[in-house]
Amino acid sequence: MMRTLFLQPPSFDGFDGGAGSRYQAKREIRSFWFPTWLAQPAAMVEGSRLIDAPPAGMGMEPILKDVMNRDLVVMHTSTPSFASDVRVAQMLKDANPNLMIGMVGAKVAVQPDESMAKGSPIDFVARNEFDFTIKEIAEGRELKDVDGITWRNKDGEIIANRDRAMIEDMDSLPFVTEVYKRDLKIEDYFIGYLMHPYISIYTGRGCKSRCTFCLWPQTVGGHRYRTRSPEHVAAEIRLAKQYFPQVKEFMFDDDTFTDDLPRAEAIAREMGKLGVTWSCNAKANVPYETLKIMKENGLRLLLVGYESGNQQILHNIKKGMRVEVAREFTRNCHKLGIKIHGTFIVGLPGETKETIQETIRFAREINPHTLQVSLAAPYPGTALHKQATENGWFNEAEAELIDENGVQIAPLHYPHLSHEEIFNSVEEFYRKFYFRAPKIASIVNEMVRSPQMMKRRLREGVEFFQFLKDRNAA
Repeated sequence: MMRTLFLQPPSFDGFDGGAGSRYQAKREIRSFWFPTWLAQPAAMVEGSRLIDAPPAGMGMEPILKDVMNRDLVVMHTSTPSFASDVRVAQMLKDANPNLMIGMVGAKVAVQPDESMAKGSPIDFVARNEFDFTIKEIAEGRELKDVDGITWRNKDGEIIANRDRAMIEDMDSLPFVTEVYKRDLKIEDYFIGYLMHPYISIYTGRGCKSRCTFCLWPQTVGGHRYRTRSPEHVAAEIRLAKQYFPQVKEFMFDDDTFTDDLPRAEAIAREMGKLGVTWSCNAKANVPYETLKIMKENGLRLLLVGYESGNQQILHNIKKGMRVEVAREFTRNCHKLGIKIHGTFIVGLPGETKETIQETIRFAREINPHTLQVSLAAPYPGTALHKQATENGWFNEAEAELIDENGVQIAPLHYPHLSHEEIFNSVEEFYRKFYFRAPKIASIVNEMVRSPQMMKRRLREGVEFFQFLKDRNAA
C-alpha cells in the first residue's frame, strides 16, 4: 500500500473551499464544512492521513515535512482555488520529487485535460466519483489500468482512461467517522446555523433535481439518489456518539435528503431511538406528515434552497418548485417548530432589479430563522456555465469566481443588470431581512435565553461586518 496523504491545501484566510463545500468562497462568518469527499477514500486506504489545512490553520511547513515520507498525495481542488493548489503541488514535488500527485474534485472532473495541461506537477486527475479510483492507485495498480482517471505518461502525453462505473452499493463504503476521529479536530468546524460542535456526513449521493447552477450533481454525484440503508446510517451515528460525546448536532449533508421520503422517515425514526439532534438539506416541498415524523424524532433544522421568490426565475433554473408550495412548506415548518436556514441566490438568469426586490419581500414574508445570500456562480460543468458563456453573460476574466481575498465576485451580468448591481444587492438583501424589528427581537430573545448563543452571535456579528467592510473595500 502506498504511503498516502489526503490533502486540502492551505488557501485564503477563512476560505471554505474544502471537500464538502458547495460554494467555494470566504464566508460572511467563519465557516468550515467537513472534508467528507476526501475522508471517504481516506477511510479506504490503510495507513493514510488526512490533512485539512484551512480549518486547522496549518501552513505549508508541516505539510512539506509530512510528504518527505509519502508516496502518494491526493489533493482536493476547486475552480476558485485551482491555481493556488497547483502552486502547492509544485512545492510538494520540489520537496519530494518521487511523489505521485493526484487531484480530485468537480473542477478536474469536468476539465481533466485542461487541468492536466495547466498543472505540470499533477500526475493524474480523477473524474467523477473517485473513492475506488484512489484505493486502486494506493494499492499500486498502474495508472494505465485504473478506470476514471486522466493521467500523464513518462513521455508527457495526457491519456484519458475509460470512465468508472458509479457506486451502487453505498453501504459498501466505510464510515468517514473513523477518519474524523483519527485525523481531525471536530471543534475546528463551524457552520453558523448549526450547533457547535457538529458533525456532517452523507447518507447518499446524487440529487433528482436538475437545478442549472448546482455543482455536485452535474459533476460528481449524478442525478440518481443512491443511498445508504437506514441501518447503516444509524450504525455510523451510534459510533460517532461514542467517539464524540461532545457533539451537539449531526448534519446529513446529502444534496436533498428528502428526495426519498419513506427513507427519510425511516432514518428519522432511527435517530429518535438514538436520542440525537440532527438537521439536513431539504427541498421546500416536504409534506406536513413527513415533517412531523422528522421533528418528533430529533430534527432541529432544515437547510432549504429557495433561491428566488420569482416563479419565472425558478422555471429558468429548472428548480422544479412552485413559490406557493414553498410558502405552505415554510408555514408547516414554523407550525411544527422546525427551524429553517434559507438559501437564496441573486443574479440568476432572468434577474432584474424588480425580481431582486420581489425575492427580498418573499424572504421577509416566509421569515426563515436565518438565511444566506449567494451570488450566482457559473461553475464549469454546470448548465448555467454553458448558458452564460453562450449568451455572453460571463467573462473569462472572472473564471475563478472569487477575488484576490477569496470573496465571491458577481461574475454574471446582463444587458439590464450590471455586475455591480448584482454584487451590491447581497448587502441590501441582508440589511432588509435582518434589520427589522421582528427579526432583531427574535435574535435578542434567543441570545437572552442562552449565554453561549449570545457569545456566538456577537462573534458572528463582528465577523459579518468585517466581511462586508472587506467586501466593499475590494
